[in-house]
Amino acid sequence: MVFPAEQPVQTKWVYGTNLCAMTPVYDARTHRLIVSSVIDNIGKGAAGQAIQNMNLIMGLPETTGLLVPPMYP
Repeated sequence: MVFPAEQPVQTKWVYGTNLCAMTPVYDARTHRLIVSSVIDNIGKGAAGQAIQNMNLIMGLPETTGLLVPPMYP
């Protein structure tokens, strides 16, 4: 999910999901694109990444097993 530069991203927008919210801002002085992003790392830690990688290796949809709500919090 990409939001306008005037709207800083908030973790509450991705709470309990596997989504990433991003806000790109172009700095004309340095000619750089600065991207701020937030994720809910309960499901996107090493274990979530391992499941995603296993799904890709096994030819399964990338989100298999990741759309189940977390046990915590």
